[in-house]
Amino acid sequence: MNPALWISKTGLDAQTKEIAVISNNLANASTVGFKKSRAVFEDLLYQTINQPGGRSAQDTEMPSGLMLGAGTKVVATQKIHTQGDMLNTDNALDLMIQGEGMFEILMPDGSSAYSRNGQFTMDEEGNIVTPGAGYLLQPQITVPEDALSIIVSQDGEVSVTLQGQAEPSVVGQINTANFVNPTGLEPIGQNLYVETAVSGTPQQGTPGLEGYGMIVQGALETSNVNTTEELVNLIESQRVYEMNSKVISAVDEMLSYINQQL
Repeated sequence: MNPALWISKTGLDAQTKEIAVISNNLANASTVGFKKSRAVFEDLLYQTINQPGGRSAQDTEMPSGLMLGAGTKVVATQKIHTQGDMLNTDNALDLMIQGEGMFEILMPDGSSAYSRNGQFTMDEEGNIVTPGAGYLLQPQITVPEDALSIIVSQDGEVSVTLQGQAEPSVVGQINTANFVNPTGLEPIGQNLYVETAVSGTPQQGTPGLEGYGMIVQGALETSNVNTTEELVNLIESQRVYEMNSKVISAVDEMLSYINQQL
């Protein structure tokens, strides 16, 4: 097989994955707390015909070698954990982390997951839970039935005003978790991430203190996807895909010409 056919094939495969990443970013442009991804490319192994620095004569060396590449591949997708914009909602259970940190969520199997999505609600017992699957926020916070209002301070203290009480009563404390390498977290859907060997262990802390982002009540963090940037990336990927397809067509014409002439 002509090596250019295989090289162009790897280019088509890589750009297909790149477009899949871009399409997922665009599909989640309105997902609260979503972090965009990017594809990471690597060139493949090289066939060395002449080694750089090899002897070309008794007293001379080759200043450059002859090495033919084998194409490219996508080796990773990286989550970009930059801050999203603020969306004011005035909902008492809409919480945004301004800065570093994630909410800890209790999964059904007892393990912990982490999220930047602060769209919370309450279950039938007054526990603060995620809106989709109803997973408990950790540490667990229960709001009394007769609570008139819920107040969440910037440092995560949750208090409520009760009927007949002049002063709010504290019912819990929201802590946030930081990771040494948040890019190493594994996204599992439902706006959740889980710890991996390369993410580091979660470091719990009080919001607003010692590098932990503060909590803003009545606001949400929007997706950090820039739709204009993603559309430009999509156009670029389309053009690269077309050029690789053009190479395959050109090689096919060359092979067809040889077959006809020989």
